[in-house]
Amino acid sequence: MAKPRACTLADVATAANVDVSTASRVLNNDTSQRVAALTRERIVAVANKMNYRPNPLGRGLRNSRTYSLGISIPQLENPVFAQIIEGAEMAARKHGYSLLISHVKNLAEDPGAFERLELMNRVDGLIVSTLEEDKFLRAALARTSLPFVLVNRRIRGIVNSVVFDGKAAALLATERLTRAGHRRIGFLAGRLTGFNGLARLRGYREALRMVGVSPDPSWVVTAGYTAEGGERGMYQLLDSSAQQPTAVVASTLLSAAGALRALHARGVPVPAQISIASIQDAAIGQLFYPQLTTVKLPLFEMGSIAADGLIAILNKRGKVVSRMLAPLGLIERDSVATPLDI
Repeated sequence: MAKPRACTLADVATAANVDVSTASRVLNNDTSQRVAALTRERIVAVANKMNYRPNPLGRGLRNSRTYSLGISIPQLENPVFAQIIEGAEMAARKHGYSLLISHVKNLAEDPGAFERLELMNRVDGLIVSTLEEDKFLRAALARTSLPFVLVNRRIRGIVNSVVFDGKAAALLATERLTRAGHRRIGFLAGRLTGFNGLARLRGYREALRMVGVSPDPSWVVTAGYTAEGGERGMYQLLDSSAQQPTAVVASTLLSAAGALRALHARGVPVPAQISIASIQDAAIGQLFYPQLTTVKLPLFEMGSIAADGLIAILNKRGKVVSRMLAPLGLIERDSVATPLDI
């Protein structure tokens, strides 16, 4: 059987009784010329009824654009980035764009990662998520002229970013532990020279000050953003603290997983002897033993807002994307209990 002919822009224009140029302006969200509201509604209704789908290749050839966004992520194994990708992809598709996912693990060793996407004419703009130090990120971004928006990251001098309130998230996690009666609370920090790491450390310290506790410096361990880092950090807390913490806040879901692995290896019961709460939530948090109490972050929303804002910049409908999103609340599970010494 012959494949049915796809509906064209000319078909839509004929059915809506308008010029092809008018139909094109409406369906491509071109606001450079005014189109009456009723006419616009009629064109959109006809296009939907006829199942019209624009040809991105032809559209790109006409104006030297790919109608694709790139999103760079530093870890493929981290479920947090899947939520950001999902939000970005849904927003991009809404605007007629596709999303290309690029695994950029180490900008220090590969500073031309973003530049290659531009030189290959693969994407019109970038959504950038990275765990790199600021100096390496700056150097990589300086090598490309592509518009970009940072997600889950903010650095001095770069305006376009969508982040969550890390201080508020760490405050929520630590407060959950203090409400249970804990006062000796360890902290598995990210990178304490970066925006996120410092914000979360401030939230942790503020929650302790609110209950009259001055945190012991040995309770704060830089664990990074991996399960291996969380495992090493947990062993350090168990072995080197003058007073062993009765609870731990993990900066990320992966570092919390590593901490649990260390506690199980040492035969430390969770939460009977040590409670744990994590910043970031994903379905995998329910698969750990015990199931993790977490702070849910607006990761889907971060990806969506970043993609919306980047497309607005590309289409000259906006200039700046700068948002800080509040955490979505505490997800209570089984990893927090009252300390034994109360």
